[in-house]
Amino acid sequence: QVQLVESGGGLVQPGGSLRLSCEASGRIFSIDNMGWYRQAPGKQREFIAGFYGGRNTRYAESVQGRFTISRDNYKKTAYLQMNSLKPEDTGLYSCKLVVYGVELWGNGTLVTVSS
Repeated sequence: QVQLVESGGGLVQPGGSLRLSCEASGRIFSIDNMGWYRQAPGKQREFIAGFYGGRNTRYAESVQGRFTISRDNYKKTAYLQMNSLKPEDTGLYSCKLVVYGVELWGNGTLVTVSS
């Protein structure tokens, strides 16, 4: 069984920072196709950041310049560094990994940005 587990969420004030982690476990040897998604309260899940074409990255316009995705292939872990957080960044952050045509999702970690 392959599992994705997110961590690092919590309550943070506007302007603050958080670092999210997504660790893959089980029989998996590559996390090349990893991405982060967010589901805000009352809204559909949306793409936030991800890797493509190897080491290239893509970000949603709303987080460009504030969020940074990275990964450690040995630890099979992807990260999302979130800076200058805004209340509208509040939501459930989930990671997705596509391997052999199958989408794998974690259960998410909750981020709440509020004063």
